[in-house]
Amino acid sequence: MKKKKINVLITGLGGGGNGMQVLKALKLSSLPYYFIGTDIEKLSFGLSLVDKGYVVPLASHEKYLCSLRNIIKKEKVRVLFPGSDPELKTISQNRLTFEKLKVLLPINPAPIISLCMDKYKTMQFLKSKKFNVPRSFFIKSLKDTRTVDVFPVVCKPHIASGGSNNVFIAQDRRELRLMAEYLLKYLRGFLVQEYVGSADCEYTVGVLADLQGNMIDSIVLKRNIFPALSSRIKIANRSGRAELGKILTISSGISQGRIGKFREIAKYCEQVAAAIGVRGPLNFQCRVFDGKVYIFEINPRFSGTTSLRAIAGFNEPDILIRKYVLGQRIKKTPYKKGVILRALEEKLIKEL
Repeated sequence: MKKKKINVLITGLGGGGNGMQVLKALKLSSLPYYFIGTDIEKLSFGLSLVDKGYVVPLASHEKYLCSLRNIIKKEKVRVLFPGSDPELKTISQNRLTFEKLKVLLPINPAPIISLCMDKYKTMQFLKSKKFNVPRSFFIKSLKDTRTVDVFPVVCKPHIASGGSNNVFIAQDRRELRLMAEYLLKYLRGFLVQEYVGSADCEYTVGVLADLQGNMIDSIVLKRNIFPALSSRIKIANRSGRAELGKILTISSGISQGRIGKFREIAKYCEQVAAAIGVRGPLNFQCRVFDGKVYIFEINPRFSGTTSLRAIAGFNEPDILIRKYVLGQRIKKTPYKKGVILRALEEKLIKEL
């Protein structure tokens, strides 16, 4: 007997973002999925990989929600995955719209998404709960740079810095002021964080809970951020702090590296997730320094490493569909260890 297909809508399929990661992960599943995808561009790599594709307005456009509703009704969609941060925010704020359509929305509540999307507020929250975070400063003017009393530091937008856009390293006060002059031309304020640990002790951690907050499992990838594809910035360490390594590095967001148990790191991030009130996926960026885990960012969604985790046997979006669409009991199962590498991929598609 032929299995009935599960119609899944994934938004934001323009390239190597989170939408594409969810799609890649679900394509590894044994379940009979029918994929519907959306993007803001007709020439979209991801739209060439789905069963049915649609072009939709920006998430900020007044017709965005109406477009999604029409697609959901037409395609009999059962599950919706927001594939970009702007869409995640808009969809989470209009959750009731999709609940009325009886669509599974496997995302965190809007307050958690709002908290984690603001990196400075995230640091303040974690500090208030006594978790380890880098020393952090919010810069709204050149005068505020005087409050920074530790170097080197990472300068970045406190919101919307996907792919490490507009992220820089300052090793002294003069460099910090130059970067502040640049960033304040385009931003009302930005976050400055102490550069903690060396580049060879950086991890990305996925913590998955069900939609009632029950912990399902977590997975850790020790990042290799030295290859060109995975590093946005690599500069010689002139700070005089030898414990940070010879090279100071910022990830590009395209993670690759070693998947393993790393139980202490996983346990620590699960504790943080519980304190936040997780109801779905959370993704942690952290470094281990002097025996302590320092979290410098939390993304309240599926990760840029979702497909890597699925390759290892921990398929987060598939797990939530099995639980809430098929009613399957979810058990913690061991996933594979090993090194996962990444490369670019090309495809010739017909112009629409």
